Amino acid sequence: MPEFIGKGDPEGASSYVCALDEPQRCRLAEALGEKGWTFSEHPHAHWKATHGKLNATAYLSGKLVVQGKGTGELVLYFIEPEITGKALLGYGEADPPPAAEEPFAPHAGVDESGKGDIFGPLTVAAVFVDDVSSRIFKKIGVKDSKSIKNDVKIAFLAREIRRNSGGLYSVVSVGPEAYNRLYDKFRNLNRLLAWGHARAIENLMEKKPDLASAISDKFGHESLIRNALMDRGRRIKLIQRTKAESDVAVAAASIMARDSFVQKMKELSGKAGMHLPKGAGDGAKKCLSRLLAEKGADALPLFAKMHFKTVKELLGIPLDPPAGARADFRRRDGEGLF
Repeated sequence: MPEFIGKGDPEGASSYVCALDEPQRCRLAEALGEKGWTFSEHPHAHWKATHGKLNATAYLSGKLVVQGKGTGELVLYFIEPEITGKALLGYGEADPPPAAEEPFAPHAGVDESGKGDIFGPLTVAAVFVDDVSSRIFKKIGVKDSKSIKNDVKIAFLAREIRRNSGGLYSVVSVGPEAYNRLYDKFRNLNRLLAWGHARAIENLMEKKPDLASAISDKFGHESLIRNALMDRGRRIKLIQRTKAESDVAVAAASIMARDSFVQKMKELSGKAGMHLPKGAGDGAKKCLSRLLAEKGADALPLFAKMHFKTVKELLGIPLDPPAGARADFRRRDGEGLF
């Protein structure tokens, strides 16, 4: 098991020790060289590499020692995923729960990503967490995705959630075209969100039929998700509360949803032939104008959420569209929605 010194947070580790075999050591040396690290000789070592205040030493015994500011990030986001293939920094499956820890009730968490972004899909994820996976997720730094600004870190954490969840997760991605059709039906963002949350819970229950409870952020009247849940989903206990991302299952779901959103944005950018920015700021406004100029108004629904005020103003669409027919939330097959 690797050893590290830090302040309880693996990302803040200042010293790390693990064992590398010869192929791993060679891959690491090659990769560090490509990244501009400086190599030098060191007693009883194959090599020592430095980059700023960070250094890594590969000893003849097979031990790798990493020290200095940035150790945790290097290990978490490069050495473990790219070299050793094992995410072990700061925890182990045999770690017992703290003596004072209350019994953990297994449950699912649900969260979404993309609702505030002009471009891209709306993604909703549900993740089931038990006492073992909850400890692992907490120790590797699973938290609300909105507090994580690095897409590489999001991808790494999503990979670890998939690896340690036993496959008990689901992700629903509603691309811009489907999103715009659904919004035209629901005429309300909260109802659309409720549909997505219910769909993610239902998909998770296909994998875990005995799912007893789920927690989600409260974004509207509590009846919205309950009414949107299909027959099987109504048997579970649904808990809706503000700041639900403090729950580890909801935090894991937020990371899975964000990772899916980021990947879909890359795909859409390729189809658009230009970088589609996240958010709804000036960059998104400029990109909208460019898309309109280069591809025409008919192309916008392929990439953008058309109910945004910025989009309507650009196209001269009235800001208060007529109300549409209420959608049937119990529809099971989703035919025509995707």
